[in-house]
Amino acid sequence: MTSANRLYRPMRTLLLAGVAVLAISACASNRGSMPSPDYSGMPAGQTQQSLAELTARYKSNPKDKGTIIYYAAALRAVGQNQQAVAALEMGMTYHPRDVDISVAYAKALTADGRFDQSLTVLDNVIRPDAPDWNALLVKGATLDQLGRNGEARQLYAQALTIAPGEASIEANLGLSYAMTNELPAAEQHLRRAVQMRGASSRIRQNLALIVGLQGRFDECRAMYAAELPPDQVESNMAYVRALLTQQNRWDMIEQG
Repeated sequence: MTSANRLYRPMRTLLLAGVAVLAISACASNRGSMPSPDYSGMPAGQTQQSLAELTARYKSNPKDKGTIIYYAAALRAVGQNQQAVAALEMGMTYHPRDVDISVAYAKALTADGRFDQSLTVLDNVIRPDAPDWNALLVKGATLDQLGRNGEARQLYAQALTIAPGEASIEANLGLSYAMTNELPAAEQHLRRAVQMRGASSRIRQNLALIVGLQGRFDECRAMYAAELPPDQVESNMAYVRALLTQQNRWDMIEQG
């Protein structure tokens, strides 16, 4: 692995956290698809407990749409991306034309690094006359992974016109700017996101990271401390400082 890839990966991971976030409060049919939980910001023990419960539910009823989506989200939160893809591939056989399953499948593919396949799935479900904002969100995040940040931001802007005030969209917009080293813009969008409906612990932690990467360590630590146990706070602070010591890290993250 090249040094550029090593340095780019943290921002890819950061963005994928944004992919996992979908607002719980989405409800109207013209607002978007079925909401999906965000397990990625939970303490490890709580995530594992949720996964164990969802695994039992999935085994007892593998055709239930909601169970499939929640189970896959929990799998992604613990890094089991290939298993999440497999569960959703099975779900696609039970619900072949379902937008919710398709969007969840695309998220799992993106998390597994299968970007082109994810884009194909999304292009098959995004209607030009009535696009689904969740699908636009995931497509934008996938394009960001490919370095197509300008295209991604256009999709986020479109999603915001459909679902204004959704934290996940504003957060992904901020993370997109983080990937191109535009940290003040990233912070601005993430600060908006934490005030919106559906704002998750993961979004607040991403804001803390962006603050820390600008050298404001006390503020960063306080933000992490509001979300995480002390040992994880120290681990995250060490991660921030390690990023800051890497020479030319932002130049390497820039994409051609």
